[in-house]
Amino acid sequence: MASPIPMSEALVSSRLRGLIPENVQLCFQCQKCASGCPVAYAMDYTPPQLLRMILLGMDEEVLGAKTPWLCASCETCTTRCPQGIDIARVMDGVRQVAIAEGRRSAVPRALAFYKTGVMNIRTFGRMYELGLIGMLKFKTREFTKDMRLGMKMFFKGKIKILPPFKGSSEVRKIFSRVKEKERGK
Repeated sequence: MASPIPMSEALVSSRLRGLIPENVQLCFQCQKCASGCPVAYAMDYTPPQLLRMILLGMDEEVLGAKTPWLCASCETCTTRCPQGIDIARVMDGVRQVAIAEGRRSAVPRALAFYKTGVMNIRTFGRMYELGLIGMLKFKTREFTKDMRLGMKMFFKGKIKILPPFKGSSEVRKIFSRVKEKERGK
C-alpha cells in the first residue's frame, strides 16, 4: 500500500479524519468505487467526493450529506478500491459521528431504519422482520405504505409471525461487551 502524501496544515485540521479509522489520504480519485456503487445515483456526493471532502476538512458538509445515510454497506466500493480503503467503514464512521453528535440525519428514514434494526438485533439476537416492520411503521407513521407487498411476502412464508429467540442471550452479551469497551475509551 502506498504511503500517504504529506498534507498542508489546513488539510490536517479535519476533525472527522481523526475519528474515522481509514486513511482517506490514500484515495487518488480513480472513481472505481463510485462506478460500482449501486446507490450512487441517489447520493448527493459520490464516495470519492465524500473522501475528498473529509480530506479537505469539510466536516460540516460531510456530516450533513445524504451519502453516508444512503450507503447500503454492500462493500462493493471497498472491494473495488485499488488503494485498499474500506470506504464502507468510512461511511459507517461518518454515520456514527453524526449520531454521537446528535445531528439530524439528511435521510431521516435511513436513521430510523438503522436504529430500529440495531434494537431489533439486540432484542431478538437476529433480524425479526415483522418486529422491524412494525417498529419502523410506528416511527415513520407510514402505516399502509408497502402493505400489499408485505401481505404478499407473508402469504409466501417470507415473514415469520414469531421472533427467532435463538442466540439472543449471546448477542446481548456482545452488545454488553461493546458498551464496556466504549466506556473504557
